[in-house]
Amino acid sequence: MTRRLLILGGTAEARGLAERVVGVPGLRVVSSLAGRVTDPRLPVGEVREGGFGGPDGLADWLREHAIDAVVDATHPFAARMTASAVTAASRTGVPLLVLRRPGWRQGPGDDWHWAPTLEAAAGLLPGLLAGRGERVFLTTGRRSLAVFADLDDLWFLARSVDPPGPPMPRRTLVVLSRGPYTVPGELALMREHRVDVLVTKDSGGEMTTAKLAAARELGLPVVVVRRPAPPDGVLQVDTVEAAAAWVGSHAG
Repeated sequence: MTRRLLILGGTAEARGLAERVVGVPGLRVVSSLAGRVTDPRLPVGEVREGGFGGPDGLADWLREHAIDAVVDATHPFAARMTASAVTAASRTGVPLLVLRRPGWRQGPGDDWHWAPTLEAAAGLLPGLLAGRGERVFLTTGRRSLAVFADLDDLWFLARSVDPPGPPMPRRTLVVLSRGPYTVPGELALMREHRVDVLVTKDSGGEMTTAKLAAARELGLPVVVVRRPAPPDGVLQVDTVEAAAAWVGSHAG
């Protein structure tokens, strides 16, 4: 009998999990991507792109395709998708695992300022930069620029994979780029644009830690937006190996 696994993906962890379980005898694996990024990195195996239409649509899809297990390996800040997965899994009785990479940890020499939300991060900037500059390196994603749009006294270097749309801060330079990044590359970028502060999300992972090391070396403050809390009562692991073991016991 063939068992069916849905991986909600788009992350390196989702691709790593697909590599581990695609080809397992008796297991059909479908990786789902939200379709928000142009030319995404695709996992091995079968892929579907686009949303499900909220928890109701996802529940219908799980029933229609007789899914036996779901791994939510979406971005740590994809709170809406995770909430939909939790609701849909509960309604259908399909086992659900959340795979989340560990968050970053502040180390010696780091000058981090934690913010609970993007809005709070924007609110910190005027006071944090008072008397020390105006130039912000913003790495929170193209959909976040609207939150900073009213900060007319500040200049922004905004990096994203795809071009952002309005609204955005009046003085913004957009750099289109995709990681992984290197410490020398991040140092060169920050020096070239005379960055005074870095704003980022606690996304975790290795692909984007270079900017944190560069900020530390340059003595720059970093505003870090905390990731959303995981849903209550949902099993969560932080490694691909642990997720693959769970798949073996629930969909193998």
